[in-house]
Amino acid sequence: MAREIERKFIVDSDAWRAGVETSRAIVQAYLAIDGDTSVRVRISCDAEARLAVKFGVSDMTRDEFEYPVPLEDARQMVAANPARRIEKTRHILRSGGYLWEVDVFEGRLAGLVIAEVEMGSEDETPALPAWLGREVTGEAAWSNAMLATHGWPEGARP
Repeated sequence: MAREIERKFIVDSDAWRAGVETSRAIVQAYLAIDGDTSVRVRISCDAEARLAVKFGVSDMTRDEFEYPVPLEDARQMVAANPARRIEKTRHILRSGGYLWEVDVFEGRLAGLVIAEVEMGSEDETPALPAWLGREVTGEAAWSNAMLATHGWPEGARP
């Protein structure tokens, strides 16, 4: 089990793009969602697949169990859950000594860009890059599970 401690922000500008180190295409589908618990399958670069079970601990912290799954099995799971699917490109960059993941969403969430920073504890206070907008940490409507099932949060679509 891994413990995921992260903060999440809406991205306001493209200034982050100059620092991108790597990028990968992601397709994921939520197989089950129950409150703060979710089961998701993710395919990265159409080459690798993983199944993840996540349990909410706090607004910033989740316990995560993740396992490799055969790619063809993952494709079938994604295909069986089209209404709970997300497509995005994840860009990785470093800022202020922290690793940032910037997700550029596609499909029905096109136009949405969200950044997450993982921390070692909830007490850490990473310097926030100027390209960040509003913090949405702990706001359920901005979780990937809710974005997959409900689309854009009310009033948020650009």
